[in-house]
Amino acid sequence: MNQVQQLDSSLERAVEAYNFATVKLNRVRADLKANHAQLQVAKQSLKRAQDTLSARLVSLYTSGGQSDSLEVLLGASSLDDLVNRFNTANRISAQDSHVLTQVVHLENEVKAREVRLKHANAQAAALVRQRASDKASIEGQLSARRTLLSSIRGQIAHLQAQEAAREAQLRRQLAARLAAQQQQAPATALASTVAPVVSPDSGSAPAPVGPAPPPTHSSVVSIAMHYLGTPYVWGGASPSGFDCSGLVMYVFAQVGVSLPHSSYAQYGMGSPVSRDQLQPGDLVFFDGLGHVGIYVGGGSFIHAPHTGDVVRISSLSGWYASTYVGARRI
Repeated sequence: MNQVQQLDSSLERAVEAYNFATVKLNRVRADLKANHAQLQVAKQSLKRAQDTLSARLVSLYTSGGQSDSLEVLLGASSLDDLVNRFNTANRISAQDSHVLTQVVHLENEVKAREVRLKHANAQAAALVRQRASDKASIEGQLSARRTLLSSIRGQIAHLQAQEAAREAQLRRQLAARLAAQQQQAPATALASTVAPVVSPDSGSAPAPVGPAPPPTHSSVVSIAMHYLGTPYVWGGASPSGFDCSGLVMYVFAQVGVSLPHSSYAQYGMGSPVSRDQLQPGDLVFFDGLGHVGIYVGGGSFIHAPHTGDVVRISSLSGWYASTYVGARRI
């Protein structure tokens, strides 16, 4: 069974690598879209400024305007030469100076945006290739997993029965904790309305350790429990099927918190929390950030484990304890 666990771990990391590449690709594509629109605006502005400069040249030439401006403007062989002449002569009119400065600025902006677009297009192409490679890896590992499982069906059935019994116990414990919290809530709310009497000699109250869990944390756990038994689907982020980061993203979205669909990206959100300070609703990460779940208290967490499994409650022990990376409070 160690071989199955190793394969599941490798498969989950491949899924989350695919998800992370998708998150980055979406960001690059959004930047591409915005930068392309800004490039078009800059090009249109440059065209108007160039037309204004051309009209000014014609006006100076046909009307016999300021000889200094005419000498500088008409004596240039290129825009760069014109800039150099302007900088050295310093005799051009304020109007011509403004037009010229605008043309130079817009031309530089167009060039810079074209470079950014070229770089972003190359980055997007690399991410598309990475996703294709990750997908091929996932499909290959899924095939290997099916072959391996077919050869050890008896052992799997026995282990699944043990896991189901453990999960049923964890589920009962969680339901009891949630019920107790709901009963305590009215008393806590009443107590909070009574101002404590503080002696002048008592000093200030001790500072809290770490950021306090937001009120939404208790709702997160309750919402996640509704999806116990939902099948694992790689790339899934809906009640029809979840992968690990898809479950976290979907549940937090129900309380108005937007998270990326990637365990690697989710680890960069919120604030770090030490293991001894875990509170229900914190995110817990495992296996080199290749897996994520939602802590529910009592040393347990809800997660979508791996392909072939369902959303379940597991204990933060055994393999999960040995591969534990850290936690974040959103």
